[in-house]
Amino acid sequence: MRRVFLAITGLAASTTALVVFKGSPAATQVAQNLPTAQPVNPTPQEVEPSADPNAPGTDPADGEPTPSKSADSPVSPKPGKTTARPSTTKTTKAPSAPRTTKAPQPTTRRVTGNGFDNEYGYVQVQIVVSGNRIVEAVALSLPSGGESDIHSGDVRDRYDGSGGEVVQKQNANLNTVSGATETSNSYKQSLRSAIEQAI
Repeated sequence: MRRVFLAITGLAASTTALVVFKGSPAATQVAQNLPTAQPVNPTPQEVEPSADPNAPGTDPADGEPTPSKSADSPVSPKPGKTTARPSTTKTTKAPSAPRTTKAPQPTTRRVTGNGFDNEYGYVQVQIVVSGNRIVEAVALSLPSGGESDIHSGDVRDRYDGSGGEVVQKQNANLNTVSGATETSNSYKQSLRSAIEQAI
């Protein structure tokens, strides 16, 4: 409170002194008697600018000089809130290895060829196919009775089974069994029809 009172009193006193000084005829006369060629320096060089009540940096209310801001003095920034942003990096799963599926197993099927008659009897052949491969051949019917049993046995031994000539050659171009030409030819015909159905 006292400081405010002193400031108001100081301001009033300095204002009164300024009005009296400017209004006095002696001050006007002194100003008129100055030579016009010389520049007028209102503040002598010996006097510090801070002592002048009108100089910048002086607070006329207090009568005390206020610290002036230097151009070289660093300006400290205002402290502010710095909030760290949450990381927006997404983590992605590494792609899983592709599933390996087993190759489909070839389907095994039995294919029966057409039956053929010859002068000794009826001949019909069945083959077992896995994928596109003949894995077995079986004579379902061959001539029988008398010598036909012997010749049919020879045909069966040569062509049938998983190790016979049909599996070895994978076609109907078989060698004819000696002594059983008719039965061999009928066997080849039935085999050929079975292969045609299987393809």
